[in-house]
Amino acid sequence: MSDPQTQTNRALAPRGGSGEMFDRIAGRYDLLNRIISLGIDQGWRRRTVRSLGLASHESPRVLDLATGTADLAIMIAEMLPRANVVGVDPSRGMLAVGDEKIARAKLNARVSLQFGEAERLPLEDRSVDGITMAFGIRNVADRPAALREMARVTRPGGKVAILELSDPKPGPLSAMARFHIHTVVPWLGSILSGSREYRYLHESIAAFPSAERFAALMGESGLDVVEVAPLTFGVVHLYVGTPKA
Repeated sequence: MSDPQTQTNRALAPRGGSGEMFDRIAGRYDLLNRIISLGIDQGWRRRTVRSLGLASHESPRVLDLATGTADLAIMIAEMLPRANVVGVDPSRGMLAVGDEKIARAKLNARVSLQFGEAERLPLEDRSVDGITMAFGIRNVADRPAALREMARVTRPGGKVAILELSDPKPGPLSAMARFHIHTVVPWLGSILSGSREYRYLHESIAAFPSAERFAALMGESGLDVVEVAPLTFGVVHLYVGTPKA
């Protein structure tokens, strides 16, 4: 039986993947992502924005879920100069960092952030032209509810693009990729952040459904899947869907 102090610490510890957990690492989150992914994560995000197919849209409204420090929200605004972007995240600490970055980029007129959860979006039906979510669906407690909300608020023909880490399948370079995801990333993240939260990462990746199963879940939740693309030896997958008629 654990001692009372240990029980207290466990009770006070933020739940893995919760907004409170990310509050603790908000200040170093961007640096950690760049170092841990060797800078490749920005290329993944650009691919995600392009998958929305909104380059020729007159004035698209884009929702970025699990926006965190607004990396993807800012990139959307830069790649789609006529877009208006709303970022939603359950971590107030991450949003505070994101607001500072948006101000520095002078994008306040087109990018706004708000506190919220993917399972309960404060938006009207069919009110956005596209949705992105990078490295966030893994942390959502009720994924089907979040996917149903995405289908609800996206206009007909609009795209939902979800980028998420994966457990690489067997292959010539999979052993190296798996070692990086399950050993290097949690260890390096813990060292650099001064926090144990990044050890949650490899556990959540291992528990996440296979690409096939997650795509099926999207279909069951009101989205027609139009693309499932493994990126960088399957370390991440990009899932693209559109609301069912």
